Amino acid sequence: MKDFQFQKFSIQQSSDVFRVGTDAVLLGILSNVHQAKQILEVGTGTGIISLMLAQRNPDANILAIDINSEAVKTSQNNFSNSPFSERIKSQFQDFKNFETQEKFDLIISNPPYFEINNSEKDILARQRLELDFSDLIQKASQLLSDKGLFSVIIPIDSDKQFTQICRENNLFLKRKVIIKGIETAEPKRVVLEYSFQQSETKEENFIIEKSPRVYSDEYLELTKEFHIFNKKAL
Repeated sequence: MKDFQFQKFSIQQSSDVFRVGTDAVLLGILSNVHQAKQILEVGTGTGIISLMLAQRNPDANILAIDINSEAVKTSQNNFSNSPFSERIKSQFQDFKNFETQEKFDLIISNPPYFEINNSEKDILARQRLELDFSDLIQKASQLLSDKGLFSVIIPIDSDKQFTQICRENNLFLKRKVIIKGIETAEPKRVVLEYSFQQSETKEENFIIEKSPRVYSDEYLELTKEFHIFNKKAL
C-alpha cells in the first residue's frame, strides 16, 4: 500500500490498519495541543495524529495505544522513521484495561463511531465493538490531569449523546468545532474538547473546501506545515 507523504514525515500504511483519512488530519490540526506535555492517543492506527501533534508541539511526549497489534507495529515504524522518534512510542493496549499512575494533559482519539453492524471493513477502527463512547469517556476521565483536555472527532449527530456522557463523568464541553466538507453542505463532523473546569463553550465553524476540489483558505493555513499540495484538493 502506498505511503502517505507529509512535509516532515511519511506514513507507512497497511491493509490491516485503518488508512489515513480526513478525520485524523482534522483532529491533528484542530486540537489544542500547545500546553500539553504528556499526551495519550487512544486508537492510534497508523500514528498520523500523534505525529502531527509531535510536530505542532516540540515539548510533548506522546504515548499512542491501540488494540490492533498490526496498528502498533505500523505506527511504531512510522514513529521510528520520523524526526520525533525520541518523543513518541506505540503500545499494544486495550484502553479499557489500561493502568498507569501518570496523568495526561491531553487525551485524544478518533474513536470508532458506527454501531455494531454486518460490515467486515475495519471493524475495530470503525465499529463500537471493543470501545464504546461510555468506556472511552469513563477511562479518559480517570487518566486526565486536573487541567487537561479530552479531545475527539465524531459525527455531528452523536454530539449531544457524547456530551451527556461526558457530563456524567464530570467533563464539560470547552470547545466545539463544527466541520463542513464543503461550504454549502450540511456539517457532518465535529471536534469536541472537554475539561474538568466548567466554562462557556467556545463554538467555531470550519470549512474544508469552499467549492468542490478547492480547499478553503482556513484549511490551507492550518495544514501548510503538513500537506504537500496546491490550492486544489487532492
